[in-house]
Amino acid sequence: MDIETRIKLIENIGQETVTQDDLRTLLETKKHPVAYDGFEPSGVAHLPFVVRALNISDLLKAGVKFKLFLADWHAYLNNKMGGDIENIRKVGLYFTEVYKALGVDFNKVELIWAKDIMDQDYMERVLKISKETSINRMLRCTTIMGRTEKDSLSTGQLIYPAMQCADIFKLDVDICQLGLDQRRINMLAREVGPKLGWWKPVVISHPMLMGLKPTTIDNLQFDENSVIDSQIQMKMSKSKPETCIYIHDSKEDIVKKIKNAYCPEKVVENNPMLDYAKGIIFKKYDVFKIERPDKFGGDLEVLSYDELEKLFVYGKIHPLDLKNSVAFYLNELISPAREHFEKNKKAAELYEIVKTQKITR
Repeated sequence: MDIETRIKLIENIGQETVTQDDLRTLLETKKHPVAYDGFEPSGVAHLPFVVRALNISDLLKAGVKFKLFLADWHAYLNNKMGGDIENIRKVGLYFTEVYKALGVDFNKVELIWAKDIMDQDYMERVLKISKETSINRMLRCTTIMGRTEKDSLSTGQLIYPAMQCADIFKLDVDICQLGLDQRRINMLAREVGPKLGWWKPVVISHPMLMGLKPTTIDNLQFDENSVIDSQIQMKMSKSKPETCIYIHDSKEDIVKKIKNAYCPEKVVENNPMLDYAKGIIFKKYDVFKIERPDKFGGDLEVLSYDELEKLFVYGKIHPLDLKNSVAFYLNELISPAREHFEKNKKAAELYEIVKTQKITR
């Protein structure tokens, strides 16, 4: 596969690349660069996990070596699962089953726990990064935890950004492939890396999936870019069941939730149905099929997201028809995971444990 094709595959997963020149140089000088996705074990898996699995597939096709990072101690500092480290690790094991269920091949993807890399070298990196970062900058970076500068933070939460930055260098990451909500820490890594004699990782930031209903945008500052701010605040949250689709939802659950979702006629802005079509469905399927009676125009096959958006804006596709098709495809994408947890005893037991846990912010 030539470099241009590899760049296109890699950039296709993101909304922003910092920078394309750095990515090109990386691919020219390293046959199998390392990318990673890190996450705190917390709560029941939801629709964004499907996006993550699709992103991993594209990166593997592009010849990238991929590492999945289970940030157990980070979740502890962020008070996830009530700050109970054993429960956090049980959720981590559940997440590994989620990724297996979504088709991630662990013969090709390396799974790493935070507890297994926190040696002397790791702690030295944390201290060096802390020394290079002002308190104000560290406070601004706490948004990666879903926190703001106005929150009451523990000392542990204050060092969290330095830990996440250290993860990148300890794991030998060349490509930080994370959501836009993690952009600040990845940009910090690009700044401090060369200062400390390390390297400047490429940052591929993928968009955040919207919740089913729009969220009121307040004045909290997550990033300098207001577009990114709004995406972060409107993202689908597994702690809000009424606006979230979980990978365990039945077909009936999905249809019901989609039916009640926000989708005004001819409106693109903040429309979760179009967001899912663009961010998930067209990543997996070449054709988006809309089934409808002949009196409403008959069946329709759409070959690209841009075409779908135009048809919707021009009133050629009714919101109900769009919702019905989105519900169909989301169920198709989720059903293998749902079946895995129904048939696999170990996975089912882990899911039962996770369901009983109290989710904490």
